[in-house]
Amino acid sequence: MTTTVPTPIRSTTTDRAIDLRGLTKSFGAVRAVDGLDLQVEAGEVLAFLGPNGAGKTTTIDLVLGFARPDSGTVSVFGLAPRDAIAAGKVSAVLQTGGLLKDLTVAETVLLTASLFSTSRPVDEVLERAGIAAIRDRRVGSCSGGEQQRLRFALALLPDPDLLILDEPTTGMDVEGRREFWSAIRADAARGRTIVFATHYLEEADAYADRVVLVRHGRVVADGSSAQVKNLAAGRVVSARLLGARPEQLAAVPGVDRAEVRGDRVLLQTGDSDAVARYLLTETEAADLEIGGLGLEDAFIALTSDRVGAPPGGTSTAHSTATTTTGSI
Repeated sequence: MTTTVPTPIRSTTTDRAIDLRGLTKSFGAVRAVDGLDLQVEAGEVLAFLGPNGAGKTTTIDLVLGFARPDSGTVSVFGLAPRDAIAAGKVSAVLQTGGLLKDLTVAETVLLTASLFSTSRPVDEVLERAGIAAIRDRRVGSCSGGEQQRLRFALALLPDPDLLILDEPTTGMDVEGRREFWSAIRADAARGRTIVFATHYLEEADAYADRVVLVRHGRVVADGSSAQVKNLAAGRVVSARLLGARPEQLAAVPGVDRAEVRGDRVLLQTGDSDAVARYLLTETEAADLEIGGLGLEDAFIALTSDRVGAPPGGTSTAHSTATTTTGSI
């Protein structure tokens, strides 16, 4: 996939890319979005993360105008979502749907381009998405990763100011994912706003300027990847220990969370010295390491419903607190 960008992205507004105030959305007895506030400035690359059922997809649907909030306001570049989309300011790469399997890749892009009053050239978006070589292949014969790249090409047609990506690299191999994010960062460097939801936390850690975690329809953390990691206080003690059981290790004084991965144990703790001392004197542990929390550890600590996870409410990586959401 090429990262060459032939023309600059236009800058048409000084309004915030996304401005969500007090959003709520329920489906029967389920409150999917619960008073969510989120502001995204133009040009940001924001990772919107949360466990299944946290409210991510519902929030994205509200931003795209697929649904209307029960209460609160949604503004996209100062416009209602559908008006922003009609103006060509917003595109989205969603996980599934929207492709006709009997058309070729190029025919799909050409057909979609005909729906816009103005669009980028077909050859250009095929090249940008890294699928120029399969332009004559029928969509039904494309792999899942190739179909995701095709959706990316379609999203580039109106040259949007805001690109929303929902699990964009699903089905892509490692090289494809790397090339995809290289192209996305090139666009962001030229002013395009990127908001993406992903289960690949390493992508959020590597490519996002800002990470927002949601739980039960509320924002629980908001800041850079490093700031969000720091919100999950403590360190991780890792050691090789055969036959270890998580429930036994979780009972060790000072251990907040215990996990066993193969022959290694990972213990989250606020007192790494005491836990390390216990492992070395009371067990057969070896090859002990102490390190800071990764984004995955912070994600689990801040969004988990298990005992010891922080309650839904105010938690922030900025100087002021922000509350949070979950996703359905």
